[in-house]
Amino acid sequence: MKFVISEKVFEALPTMCFGAVVARGVDNRGRRPEINALLDQSIVTVKDKFKDAKLKEHPDVLCYREAFQKLGLNPNKFPCSVEALTARVLKGSSLPDINPAVNLVNAISLKYTLPMGAHDLDTVHGDMHVRFSSAGDVFLPFGQNEPEILEEGELVYIDGREVRTRRWIWRQSDRGKVISESRNIFFPIDGFSDCNREAVLAARDELAGYLQRFFKCEINTFYLDIDNRVAEF
Repeated sequence: MKFVISEKVFEALPTMCFGAVVARGVDNRGRRPEINALLDQSIVTVKDKFKDAKLKEHPDVLCYREAFQKLGLNPNKFPCSVEALTARVLKGSSLPDINPAVNLVNAISLKYTLPMGAHDLDTVHGDMHVRFSSAGDVFLPFGQNEPEILEEGELVYIDGREVRTRRWIWRQSDRGKVISESRNIFFPIDGFSDCNREAVLAARDELAGYLQRFFKCEINTFYLDIDNRVAEF
């Protein structure tokens, strides 16, 4: 299996970079109080970090909003995942206790203000790509039975059959969501080499360390950018 970034993605956003962690043999059942504690600490960190700042204008968020605008996406209508998650925390809303792996991703995403995903590898058909959509690509929203049919030109995460994340890092599909029974998981982290590359690498390595610590699973880590567009695992 490969993780492949289309050359056209870098033509649109040349400084995009990606961290990635692949975890195999995860036992994602039950509760992990240590991970819940990490999530609670990240919530405290977020509230402190943004207490005197406007979320939309903070440099850690602004780089994604500007990238969305370059892609022709309205970041007010389609905020990236970490902006939406952070906004939820700042409004005082509680975060759902989904499962240990997802809770861990949310904790690290909030801590570093980075969009991070989690995809069940056993549901992926072929390779995972970041590319612009082709007319007729399909996306199944959370909790829905009828797929959405995409037009050409939308930046997406997609496997050989269907879109996994719409509008780049806006919303993930119901297919491939990580559940308690998920054992093999792909975690992408999206950033920019001229903005938050070090944070991407730190979040990648921290995630890998916690996965090994809490789940005793097999780990591989990757970094992709304009000079390295393919990771094989």
